[in-house]
Amino acid sequence: MNVVAPGPVWTPLQVSGGQPEEVLKDFGAKTPLGRPGQPAEMAPAYVFLASQESSYISGETLNANGGMPTP
Repeated sequence: MNVVAPGPVWTPLQVSGGQPEEVLKDFGAKTPLGRPGQPAEMAPAYVFLASQESSYISGETLNANGGMPTP
């Protein structure tokens, strides 16, 4: 099984109650890239894992998280 581990991603959910208003301005700022990801930046990771090009990949986690260190 392969998975995608996204970091903070800016979606319409964020402004409709996904995050408190007071933290929206800093949402994603703690990533090394200094910003949240966009849904279009996440899509290639999912498409890759669903494609034949990943047929020999197993047990992988793709960290689409703006450069945040992973445990």
